[in-house]
Amino acid sequence: MTIELLALLVLSIFLISLLYSSVGHAGASGYIAVMTLFSLTPEEIRPTALALNILVASIGTWQFYRAGHFVWSLFWPFAVLSVPMAFVGGYLDISTHVFKLLVGAVLLLSAVQLIVRPPAEGDPKPPNKPVAIGAGAGLGLLSGLTGTGGGIFLTPLLIFMRWAGTKNASGVSAPFILLNSISGLTGNISSTNNVPAAIWPLLATVAIGGFIGSYAGSRKLPTLAIKRLLAAVLLIAGLKLIFT
Repeated sequence: MTIELLALLVLSIFLISLLYSSVGHAGASGYIAVMTLFSLTPEEIRPTALALNILVASIGTWQFYRAGHFVWSLFWPFAVLSVPMAFVGGYLDISTHVFKLLVGAVLLLSAVQLIVRPPAEGDPKPPNKPVAIGAGAGLGLLSGLTGTGGGIFLTPLLIFMRWAGTKNASGVSAPFILLNSISGLTGNISSTNNVPAAIWPLLATVAIGGFIGSYAGSRKLPTLAIKRLLAAVLLIAGLKLIFT
């Protein structure tokens, strides 16, 4: 890869980490799309995206926790089965094309709903534990199937079902992504014994973007702005799943 292309890749990854981290996400779907466009191999893309996810999600978890937006009682029921089900999702053999179309359509619909009619904040009512545990298992399965941390599904679910306010939803999604990404990367490295060289310069890039984005999202940006940014994230991810 030429220096010019590497610089463009680094800039693209920075912008993705900045946008996604502002809503408590880590950016795996965006990283995968960009690295695919730059012709990195699948063996490089998957562990690199997961490693970037872990770093950005770690920063986001810290920032949203410090700002008081993390809620343990809301987090653990969703997380308890998400990690093992992410493993299951990684092993399922289904039509990737059909699944991408279905999930992409769901994300696009969620984006449109946030743009046209963002849910009012109101007083959230957390789901009962069996519902949250079952939803977490399903989200973990989606995480494994799509190769992401699952937060892009968890955040809109929490908001649309009025289970959490916008910033609490972001504060819960960041550690949810972190756990699933660590699990995925551990499994990948165990099976391939490979750490791509492309990881190292990109880690520094997402550290900066993730810090700026998560700080702004957790402390500076108003709720409506975060909802608009989340809509943009969902739109990008949905289009990426459908057209790549």
